[in-house]
Amino acid sequence: MAPRSIALGFAAVAAASATNLQVISYGETAGGFRSAARGWNSFGLKSTNTGADFKFDQAHVAAQCDLLASDLGAAANYTYCSLDSGWSVAYNGDEHGRITYDTAVFDIPALAAHLHAKGLNLGLYVVPGAFEGDRDKTILNTSTKIGEVCSGSEGLARCVFDYTREEVQLWHDSVVKQFADWGTDFIKLDYVTPGSPESGQPLPADQSAAVRAWQTAIRRSGRPMRLDISWKLDRSADYFKFWNDQADSMRTDQDINNDNQATTFIRWFTAQRAIDNYRQWIVAAKAVFGGGDGGPVKIRVRPDLDNLYTGNAADVTGVSDVQRRTLATHWIAAGANLITGSDLARLDDLGRELLASPRALAAADFAATYPIQPRNPGEGAAAAKQLQAWVAGPEQGGSGRAIVVLANYGPDQGKGGFGSTLAGRQKVAATWEDLGLDGSKTYAVQDVWTGQQHDASQHGVEADLDEGESLLLWVTPA
Repeated sequence: MAPRSIALGFAAVAAASATNLQVISYGETAGGFRSAARGWNSFGLKSTNTGADFKFDQAHVAAQCDLLASDLGAAANYTYCSLDSGWSVAYNGDEHGRITYDTAVFDIPALAAHLHAKGLNLGLYVVPGAFEGDRDKTILNTSTKIGEVCSGSEGLARCVFDYTREEVQLWHDSVVKQFADWGTDFIKLDYVTPGSPESGQPLPADQSAAVRAWQTAIRRSGRPMRLDISWKLDRSADYFKFWNDQADSMRTDQDINNDNQATTFIRWFTAQRAIDNYRQWIVAAKAVFGGGDGGPVKIRVRPDLDNLYTGNAADVTGVSDVQRRTLATHWIAAGANLITGSDLARLDDLGRELLASPRALAAADFAATYPIQPRNPGEGAAAAKQLQAWVAGPEQGGSGRAIVVLANYGPDQGKGGFGSTLAGRQKVAATWEDLGLDGSKTYAVQDVWTGQQHDASQHGVEADLDEGESLLLWVTPA
């Protein structure tokens, strides 16, 4: 489905007194990756009743991953096929307390081999701690029992490690080495604290040491693996710096999918919340990593906005087609993980476009270095707004091009945080100064989704946007 024609004009208003723009860029992650992950994750189909013919087992996962390879494929770099919770034995590990797969539903080495043959990569889900039921088992290559270094309960049938003990690191080393032997390429570590609110589990206040233990084990394994930590992690300076040094990506919000009673994947108010949580995340990152001197901001860890549910029709996804495009726009322009949770067996034409449009993926490649940051229309600040503008870049030492996003998120439904009630179509206007760009220059503007060129203006950009509608624009000095 082609996007509805949108009239794009240019704000003929006086330049606002905007704050100077600190360009934000991403560097190489802790694991040596230069961009965010792209792929598919099982959680949405497993946990949400969307009417899909899907069971969480080897055959159905392989079928989704085969579609990932054929429908999106290596050309679009959608390579990670990631199993979320439920792939492993639930209450105990093997003879050394290592996490192992549930043989009734999965053969992980065989699945990894199948994926690798198709140019894909395998992802696995874990949580901190060893199983309480494994306290009497001996950690591999030691004489230490798990119960000697792991006590109490953090819920999820796990005990809490004493991370000051070297044997604890050796347990992680043994688990990750086995993952490496299976052919694992991606690890999602969930229930990390500080963060992970509303978990329903008695989680320890601080499990950050688990992140270091998993990252250290990955490095010792000799196999490159991404480490994604979850879920809404603490963004205070000390912890943010720690996540930045230890993880490849980190969740910015809680789960955004509906629960298993719902017949759609998501709701728009949750999408509003997720977008604003990214705003909070990038603003916090700017404060922590900006140095306070007004210079460029360099971040290593990538944002994970949770799974991207844009591939299926509106009655399956739960938001309108216009809102699906807005979701894709924000995940792309944030330089976030593009891990779809949609049913790949039911992609519609719009879903394929949103996931694999060459123009959009070129924008994603740009945002892999330069992510968007909020620049409020009329002032250039970073507050939560229903009518919002964002800028990524401009590119340093090159063409000077930038990405600009304009959005009308619609009335705040109690979750978005911007506190507005403006209904219907609204004009969103931002001057070049609002965006932090040089207002003395002339710019060429192109709609990323349509490829349509627009006349440049000396003032800025504006558009009439409906509730949940947005624009994704290339802006290049002429």
